[in-house]
Amino acid sequence: MLKAEENEILTRVGPGTLMGELLRRYWTPACLTAEIPEPGGAPARVRLLGENLVAYRDSSGRVGLLQENCPHRGASLYFGRNEGAALRCVYHGWAFDTVGRCVDMPSEPQPFCDRVRMRAYPTHESGGIVWAYMGPRETMTPFRDFGTEGHDGAEFMATKQVTTCNWVQAMEGNLDTAHISHLHQFEGIDDIPDDGSDKPGYPSNAMSWKFWRHDRAPRLELEETWYGYRYAGVRATPNGNTHVRVTAYAVPYSTMVASIPFSVGHGMFVPIDDENCWRYFVAPKVRPNPRNLGGANLFSLAPFSTPISAYTDGIIPRRYTAENDYLIERDTERTGIFSGVSDFVSQDLMVTESMGPIYDRTQEQLGSTDRAISRMRHILISAAKGLAEGKTPPAVDGGLDYTSIRGAEKILEPGEDWRLLGTDDDPVVQEALGYPTTGG
Repeated sequence: MLKAEENEILTRVGPGTLMGELLRRYWTPACLTAEIPEPGGAPARVRLLGENLVAYRDSSGRVGLLQENCPHRGASLYFGRNEGAALRCVYHGWAFDTVGRCVDMPSEPQPFCDRVRMRAYPTHESGGIVWAYMGPRETMTPFRDFGTEGHDGAEFMATKQVTTCNWVQAMEGNLDTAHISHLHQFEGIDDIPDDGSDKPGYPSNAMSWKFWRHDRAPRLELEETWYGYRYAGVRATPNGNTHVRVTAYAVPYSTMVASIPFSVGHGMFVPIDDENCWRYFVAPKVRPNPRNLGGANLFSLAPFSTPISAYTDGIIPRRYTAENDYLIERDTERTGIFSGVSDFVSQDLMVTESMGPIYDRTQEQLGSTDRAISRMRHILISAAKGLAEGKTPPAVDGGLDYTSIRGAEKILEPGEDWRLLGTDDDPVVQEALGYPTTGG
């Protein structure tokens, strides 16, 4: 469990807070490119790290991320006119360019544009996402590329979905391999035929469901890394083999959840404010897997109404909410879907949001399967305290190789080390991505 003051550090993200100042040292998703697609188009509201902002694209395609309230009298620039070269407040006509400079002041007989500058943050577009740097300009580092740079945004699927709880609370679900043996289960798993892939190597996605159900108390092994950590959830299969799900965590909000043969999706939990966050997901539309390892999609046999594979670009709507009890069906809970909630992601939303906006972690009773959660919290709290003491935050350098951070899933060969899986030295990664082989 955490002390009350540690929970406060972990969850509070506004300006001047320890965690808020840490998060502002990283390039952070502000909105989707799809929210401001056209030069000269309408602005979009952005609430990020407790700040109210607006994003707009000028006629040259440059993106501005500005404070929402006009510095004149505070009217919202969301209602402003995008006139191509600047965003104009409709109250008195003051206009601001993408870097926050006042470029026109038609209501003043003697304009003083050179004395007015509004809060504006640097932006960078990559992978269908508009990223922002909200920290001090003198500490701004190059963009951290997780594999989207140098590609057309159309090559990636980028989505986001709102979550009505604290960002860490939501992120903990992605770093918890034990819950998939319970929350995401359904009775039809027992009827999935054994296809013979319960043997060393890459099983089918269908058989993975059976492994998660067969061994519901995984053993966790964790490897510290320069960017955070990777950990393996180790399970025994029905045939007595060793199945591992390897998930990576990169400071501060990035998760690469296990998948067969390795993960290409990047899930991020970005604070809107202390009590709400966005679940961002970005992945290549064409998945590198030339031998089709794992076979049919993980959700091809699942009875869930909107599996992850059905999501398309854009903001994913919330049909299952606390207000309608996540459309839980008690009969389904007893006879079909373990949770009674038919939407896969909404199963996660149900449990994390039901804890309340910010859970009091002094009340927790943690076990061995919570090791990855505890480690993530420790890394974040230590980094936030360290920054306040003048220390450089971890994994902030844009020159490091973030493209090599991946999760993975496999049944281990005798003597095989899970730590190799999903790395650049993994033969499957080398084959799929066209990297030079290291032999072996």
